[in-house]
Amino acid sequence: MSTTLVIGALGQIGSDLVPALARQDGAAQVIAADVRLPGPALNVPFELLDCTDADSLHALVVRREVGTIYHLAALLSASAEERPHAAWRLNMNGLLTVLEEARLGGCRLFVPSSVAAFGPLTPVHAPQDTVQRPVSMYGVTKVSGELLCDYYAAHFGLDVRGLRYPGLISSSAPPGGGTTDYAVEIFHAALEHGHYTCFLRPDTRLPMMYMPDAIRATLELMRADPKQWRHRNAFNVQALSFTPQELADAIQRHLPGFTMRYEPDPVRQAIADSWPQSTDDSAARSEWGWQPAYDLERLCADMLERLRSLTPALQGHHYAK
Repeated sequence: MSTTLVIGALGQIGSDLVPALARQDGAAQVIAADVRLPGPALNVPFELLDCTDADSLHALVVRREVGTIYHLAALLSASAEERPHAAWRLNMNGLLTVLEEARLGGCRLFVPSSVAAFGPLTPVHAPQDTVQRPVSMYGVTKVSGELLCDYYAAHFGLDVRGLRYPGLISSSAPPGGGTTDYAVEIFHAALEHGHYTCFLRPDTRLPMMYMPDAIRATLELMRADPKQWRHRNAFNVQALSFTPQELADAIQRHLPGFTMRYEPDPVRQAIADSWPQSTDDSAARSEWGWQPAYDLERLCADMLERLRSLTPALQGHHYAK
């Protein structure tokens, strides 16, 4: 039986995707790979890997008999603005290396895109097929990646699939340099300090998703039969759209003493202002049956409960009651 390789396995998505794949396929069938060593909790085989190193990637794919690759390694939006050349090298050179290996090895491939692939000319409710023109380096690499994946599917018959993730909220991994990271940081700050300083304006509405929905969407996409699809990669998936103030209000319903103030960061605010407020995911719903499960209230309740269980010290904290 072929194995599944997750590149960038220790990042925000990989931290939840790897356990989900292990539950689905068995831990021995999942290979986690990253440029840094994992902690002791990882219960699947692990490989150190730089995804831009074609020889190392090829040797791993052959040795581990890889049949499916999830390519998650990337430099995210805010970090990419600080290091644009590094972002291009990792996000684009790494993707091309993985696409080539998938083509040569006959592997199925998942490549995530992002709401960052849109830009200020995109309608505020972004259609599946629309003008994109992003203004951030991360967004430029995401659009370029979408087109490159389409090219490999059209010219080489590669089975490559992907989702345009909205901002993701996870209890399993720390923020990784994204523009929507406030929506993760705020929960930790609410429980630990009872206060948070937000780097976006209170009225900044963005599309968001709770990680359990994102993982389920990913696995459902990879299990789906593509014969009737009109699209092959970069499906919009919509779950929630809210502002920082609306999220703070929802948290206050669980933690009445929580407070928040605002100090907008010019770089991340400019990126957020260039993105749509929501996305039209009718293609995902009609072509492979996508449906979100979490609304804002359910997200907040579950996120706070998970963080309390993951951090015993918070269980007796004043703000965790």
